[in-house]
Amino acid sequence: MPGASGVNVESSCEALCRTLVSQNGLQRETADISQSVLYTSLMGLLLVTDDEKEQLTLGSGRVGLRNIGNTCFLNAIVQCLSHTRGLRDYCLLKSYRHEKFSKEEAKLMEAFSQVLLGFWDVNEGDTVVNPRQFYNIFREAVPYFSGYSQQDAQEFLRFLLDKLHTEINRRPYVRRTGKDPEQKYTRFRISEEAAAMWKKHLERDDSRIVDLFSGQLRSSLHCSVCSHYSNTFDVFCDLSLPIPKKSFSGEVMLRDCLDLFSQEEKLDKENSPMCERCNRRTECTKRLSIQRFPQVIVIHLNRFTTSRWSISKSTVYVSFPLTNLDLGPYGPVDCGPVLYDLYAICNHAGTVNMGHYTACCLDENGWCYYNDSSVTPVSENQLQTNQAYVLFYQRSNSTATIRK
Repeated sequence: MPGASGVNVESSCEALCRTLVSQNGLQRETADISQSVLYTSLMGLLLVTDDEKEQLTLGSGRVGLRNIGNTCFLNAIVQCLSHTRGLRDYCLLKSYRHEKFSKEEAKLMEAFSQVLLGFWDVNEGDTVVNPRQFYNIFREAVPYFSGYSQQDAQEFLRFLLDKLHTEINRRPYVRRTGKDPEQKYTRFRISEEAAAMWKKHLERDDSRIVDLFSGQLRSSLHCSVCSHYSNTFDVFCDLSLPIPKKSFSGEVMLRDCLDLFSQEEKLDKENSPMCERCNRRTECTKRLSIQRFPQVIVIHLNRFTTSRWSISKSTVYVSFPLTNLDLGPYGPVDCGPVLYDLYAICNHAGTVNMGHYTACCLDENGWCYYNDSSVTPVSENQLQTNQAYVLFYQRSNSTATIRK
């Protein structure tokens, strides 16, 4: 989108927004829509025509990343995000420049978008992209990643998405004066309670990152003394799944990991929260389920476990579907099938202390293997290995009920 056009659209939107939230438009005392929501909605409507006019012309995307010192963890995750179409197109079109409300300068987003531009340049002048500027800006924002020691790819992904979200948050910054008073939703159905909590989350955190990656988990507690049920809802950007020990057949499926994640867990008095009805800690059971499904679900196979003395890695082979992963059984009872297709994998080879990250990503020409600066085609039957660490799935159906 040309810069001049974007500026004109933005100024027009601001003017229209001011007009609507005036004495002749929405009344401030009675309006049930915030000015930021109104602004974002109007921007979307005004930009539709421009987005339809401008079609992205993309190269193959099959470009490597230079390793600038134990940065294979970064290279693998960035390649996976580069093949997340909703995020890729958003970055290449610089859409964040027209919708952000955050007072933070979008330095990291600009640098990240520049890396993606190097991947998808139609001229494909470079066969390898250097991520140094992007990484330097990221380390300024997250000093934990300073130095050149090997880092965990899933941790990097979480920090990166969080920082990108902060920069492009559509909600204006609101100073928090203290802990919000707890609200009771006992008179509501579970779906209404979950929707209320999700709406509350979006009032402070709303970005393209949230659009794509954020879902909602439900934690259900059942008191063994009074049989009272209570629910809490948390936002997630990835699911970290435990890996069960090998079965008698020697094979573990992704479904087994999901079953273990969502199975009922018994909590003793010391580890249980307060029962709302008993008003004391009691023995209870806890079960996790997905209340709201994201457009992109990131599944982390928790291969690294920490004991008191050491960290160990599981090399159990976990088979996973490439298409039609159905997460419906792990959602609300009435949600029906919720199907996802795999489009990217972050792999980890080696041990805890001596490891290496690579990626496999799907584009319109098939699967490709990304090993830092090296890029080679790969067949589907080569994707299933015991090195799979982070799986990226895109929602493929829209018929199931989704908790908004």
